[in-house]
Order: sequence, then C-alpha cells, then structure tokens
Amino acid sequence: MSSNLAIGIDIGGTKVAAGVVDEHGTIADRTRRETPDRSTSPAVVEDTIAACVEELVDRLDPADVVAVGVGAAGFVSEDRGTVLFAPHLSWREEPLRSRLAGRVPWPVTVDNDANAAAWAERTFGAARGESHVVVITLGTGIGGALIIDGEVQRGRHGIAGEYGHMQVVPGGVRCECGNRGCWEQYASGNALVREARALIEAGSPVVADLVARLGGDVAALNGPVITEAAREGDSTARELLAEIGDWLGVGMANLAAAFDPAMFVIGGGVSAADELLLGPARDAFKRQLPGRGYRPEARIVRAQLGADAGLIGAAELARSGR
Repeated sequence: MSSNLAIGIDIGGTKVAAGVVDEHGTIADRTRRETPDRSTSPAVVEDTIAACVEELVDRLDPADVVAVGVGAAGFVSEDRGTVLFAPHLSWREEPLRSRLAGRVPWPVTVDNDANAAAWAERTFGAARGESHVVVITLGTGIGGALIIDGEVQRGRHGIAGEYGHMQVVPGGVRCECGNRGCWEQYASGNALVREARALIEAGSPVVADLVARLGGDVAALNGPVITEAAREGDSTARELLAEIGDWLGVGMANLAAAFDPAMFVIGGGVSAADELLLGPARDAFKRQLPGRGYRPEARIVRAQLGADAGLIGAAELARSGR
C-alpha cells in the first residue's frame, strides 16, 4: 500500500461508509457501519466515524495517512468545520471537525457530500480534467455541486448547490423545505414514485403490469422497481421516467443560463435508469436552452463512480486541502 493516503468518510441517513483512498482515487480498504440511533444522538454518529477510522488504520501504517475527509448530507459551514443542518441526522450547528479533532490524529476536513462526489467525478471520473461542471445527484430529492475554473464553489455561507429547491412551478407541489413547486418535486426519485402511485391509486389499467410486478403490495413500490420495469419494456414505467427526464432537462437549461458549464454530470440512484432518463433530459434541455442554436451546448453524461463518489471525493478534498 502506498503512502500519502487519505481516509474518506461518507455519512448517510443510516450508515457510515469509510475507505482508504490513494492518490489515484482507488479505494484500498473499506468498512461500513450502521448508525441506528442517529436521530437522537449526534455522538453516536461521531463515535461511529472514529471507530471506522480506527478499524482502517489498524490495517495499515498510520504514518502513510495524511488526512481524513468527511462528506455529510446537509449544510456545511464555509470554514468546513460545522454541520449547520443535516435533514436525516440530528445535527444542528454541530462542530463536527472539532469533535473529531480530539479523536483522530490527522487534519480533518468536513464538506457537503455532493461537493465531495463532484470533486471525485472531476478528478477521477466522468468530468476528469473539466474546468466548468455542474453535478446533479438524483435520489430521494435533488442535490448538487458546482465547479468553476476547476474549483468547488461553496458559496458565501458554504451551502451552495441546493438546486433541488429552485422553484420551477409557482404554487406547485409542496416540498419538505416548506415551499411549493421545487425542482425536486418533479425530477427526483420521490417524484417518480409519487406519479406511479397516483396512477395505481386511481385504478388506472396502464399500471397493471407494475402492480403485478409488486405482487399487489403497493407499499413496496420504489424507484428501482420502476427502473427495472422500464428496462424490461414496461411502457408506463418508461413514460414515467421520460417525464422525470423532461423536468430534469428544464432545470438543467435554467442552470446553463446561470453558469454556462461545459458538462452536466448526473449521479445518484435515479441515474441508474441511464438513457431512459438522460435521453429525454437531453431533448428537453435542447428545447429549453436560452439562445438555443446560437451557443455551445453542455454535454450531459452519467456519473462514473457510483456510490463510492462521496467517499473518494471526501478523501481527495482532504488530501489536496481544497
């Protein structure tokens, strides 16, 4: 195992994933632990992070480790020391870096998980070497990150990239953020499932095959089930994904007007639908792009690093000091 290693930590709502990452973005070793008491005890998550680091370091020469990077789903302060708000954890103004500093004998960097994933894709993945990139993560909601002139743009307060809460439909579907008509209510995994469930509840015959696939258990409906059905030729599942893709394209056209990127990288669980999603998204993007026909068009590609992107990017941001 080489020297100049960094440990990357990816914190989700129910787990902590950690890995030893070398300078080429290769994960040399990894571990994962559940965090069942996350909603009531921030200390439980911090204990789990420290335990993951200790486990990994026990299997290598500690002298080869130079930094620890943490990617967290939530708002992270400009100085990358405090998690201001994490929707799936009980962290509120949590001084995570200082809490870990006394338990981890290397410099610790904390960042938003989408920023970490974007940096991984820019350094080792789909956007390798590109200077102007918008990364969009499609999961339950929509997250994202922005790279301009080869640097992650975090905003004045550290919380840029919350693209999912751009309003695209005034007075539209209520969002968990408190507003109506947010983009993620139309172009996310939640939106995909909501639309499919609405057809089922209406008793529409067009979802008969989807209901049969569920064995009649509508509660089991989720994004992967719809994607699998679409891949196997279910016309309604394909139509639902195309609708999500249309809304994805509309939002990207808005972002292109604001940032003029060379590339959009689409990651997250919903991106597993690949061209069933990205094909309609490209078409809608071209229709909605301001000045279409008279400007270069950004490429729209699927992310390459999958679920490991956050872990790899957190490690690389910590190692590079970015």
